[in-house]
Amino acid sequence: MALTVVGTGFGRTGTNSLKLALEQLGFGPCYHMFELRDHPERLPYWQAAARGEMPDWDAVFDGYAATVDWPAARYWREITAFYPDAKVLHSVRPAESWIKSVHATIYPSLRDRALQPPGPRRERQDMNWEIVVRQIFDGRLDDPEHAMAVYRAHTEDVKREIPADRLLVYDVAEGWEPLCRFLEVPVPDTPFPHTNTAAEFQQRIKTG
Repeated sequence: MALTVVGTGFGRTGTNSLKLALEQLGFGPCYHMFELRDHPERLPYWQAAARGEMPDWDAVFDGYAATVDWPAARYWREITAFYPDAKVLHSVRPAESWIKSVHATIYPSLRDRALQPPGPRRERQDMNWEIVVRQIFDGRLDDPEHAMAVYRAHTEDVKREIPADRLLVYDVAEGWEPLCRFLEVPVPDTPFPHTNTAAEFQQRIKTG
């Protein structure tokens, strides 16, 4: 199964809501960071990518029709090139609310990873620290102005490099209509899934 939708948006831009929406629309299963908790056997692919050794993307996404969130969004150029027929979905939100959310969720979890005992969860956090904090944000995810500058530049890079007819820059607050129009599917008669708030994220971290 080749990917039909590639998400390029950073974590905390509604990616879990987007995952659920895509799956409801028939573009699933959708790969998300949470998949690594349920499938730790796939972690070595991302550890290799973090070292600069690009994996076989068909093997990474075997069984999936779409991907959103980190770690895949770190390698958006490689993945969109590998799947040239996939539509590209770039999730966004206002930069100020994005960094506030990151600092309430992802960053503390990764910063405090050394408190975790050895095991799959710690290995996953170490990989995320390398890919997200060190490689994307130059080790400065704790610096709001720097992080927001990187965040904004990322969106501009995607808009510049992905053809407009292949790309949707999308805020999940917009709901079903622009997403369904882009994917050429009917609009469901059910509410758009909004999930993974900061409080939900923090509770998920507590439970592993």
